[in-house]
Amino acid sequence: MSQASNAQTSTNAVSDGGAAATGESEAIAANTRGPWPATATATAIAYTNALEVIAATEPDVAAAIRGELENQRRQLKLIASENYASPAVLLAMGNWLSDKYAEGTPGHRMYAGCEMVDRVETLAAGHAIALFGAEHAYVQPHSGIDANLVAYWAILAKRVEAPALEEAGAKHVNDLPADAWDHLRHSFNEQRMLGMSLDAGGHLTHGFRPNISGKLFNQASYGVDPESGLIDYDALARQAREWRPLVLVGGYSAYPRNPNFALMAEIAEEVGATFMVDMAHFAGLVAGKVLTGDFDPVPHAGVVTSTTHKSLRGPRGGLVLCKGEYAPFVDKGCPMVLGGPLPHVMAAKAVALAEARRSSFADYAAAIVANARALAEGFSRRGVKLVTGGTDNHIVLMNVEASFGLTGRQAESALLDSGVVTNRNSVPSDPNGAWYTSGVRMGTPALTTLGFGADELDEVADVIAEALRATQPASGTSKAKYMIDAKVAERCRGRCTDLLAAHPLYPEIEL
Repeated sequence: MSQASNAQTSTNAVSDGGAAATGESEAIAANTRGPWPATATATAIAYTNALEVIAATEPDVAAAIRGELENQRRQLKLIASENYASPAVLLAMGNWLSDKYAEGTPGHRMYAGCEMVDRVETLAAGHAIALFGAEHAYVQPHSGIDANLVAYWAILAKRVEAPALEEAGAKHVNDLPADAWDHLRHSFNEQRMLGMSLDAGGHLTHGFRPNISGKLFNQASYGVDPESGLIDYDALARQAREWRPLVLVGGYSAYPRNPNFALMAEIAEEVGATFMVDMAHFAGLVAGKVLTGDFDPVPHAGVVTSTTHKSLRGPRGGLVLCKGEYAPFVDKGCPMVLGGPLPHVMAAKAVALAEARRSSFADYAAAIVANARALAEGFSRRGVKLVTGGTDNHIVLMNVEASFGLTGRQAESALLDSGVVTNRNSVPSDPNGAWYTSGVRMGTPALTTLGFGADELDEVADVIAEALRATQPASGTSKAKYMIDAKVAERCRGRCTDLLAAHPLYPEIEL
């Protein structure tokens, strides 16, 4: 069965079955909280027994798994790139599918005996196609970096390699003589990319030197308006006309507003670039139809990449969506840059994507944004300076140097002492650089999964502001050392405990 035809089959299965088919009540299906199963007893037994099996061989691993659950239950998770996957998603990764090699694509494998791998990969791709309205989906990438690598090489294969093969009258790169192959290899590294700068909210995989993408492409960066912190599309268009990139990359990891992908697609078309969007952070907002029209990248970009574990609330992994013209090149991700796929993770992706197609996921996605705005407004009322002054998506980026006289690293550590997990992040024109930073990035997908609402996010803003006001640099020279009032840190931890007690993580699981 083709991926396109399977999308229709999956649509029928979800609409005909849905939550009712699994015995979940309408109240649970409509809840924005995590899609936990009604069979709590079965879930608890599954995890208890699994840990007993693990502990029989390596008790330290079982203890670390228990410890991770304990950590997550006692800390407010505000890391924008993290979430809580459902027990069903997590359980789908621990099974015999892990034992199977399956290089290739469904129906075209390098190994025999891949019938069940074909089944789960086709299911996952079909759900992705239906969920995002894509022409094609490739669910094998192991991570967001891998998904971006597949996308870059697919674009190079279509835009650079395919014309070279046609000119040489060859069907495959192995058919090229040595001199022609040498010329093609050098042609790959002559291509240009234009992506968002790191301090403006871009990502290392968008052409920066520490990542392989920066060693592959000749990269230039577009930034944001220094006053507003917003993308200046006229400036971007001028830069694109001058730079003439092969690839224009949209998407972000720390930009608290919604880019206009229709405008960016027009710019890419004008200069002859392939428009690629990395929606790893905001895929859940696209899936939940919070971002539509000009703000949904799928109709506008030739290739769209994503992770599956952030706002999409699935397992760790990546995926690539693309127009039909790029599909043959994307499907060569293995052996182009990937090794054998991870069938057990593709199975978990299928489960997560099926969950995202439920009507309740749209409520969840809308709540993510409402909670982020509540968090941002709570900070603003308390005099905290935010990059761009607020948010339109799931990210709130706080300038802690301007607000509290701290580096991002000092603030991140002080908040961890206070029961809040965040991560430091650069701000535009950051004076402290990319390691120490001047900002702290926060996101609301995880707390929204737990069922937090706007009033509680306002209290979270108060906890964070109280903790950071009680923090100061430990010396005039160190950008890492800090001091926090111990009584304030203890009080903040207690407030976090009270908030989490009202919204327990995996309440059906007692280990």
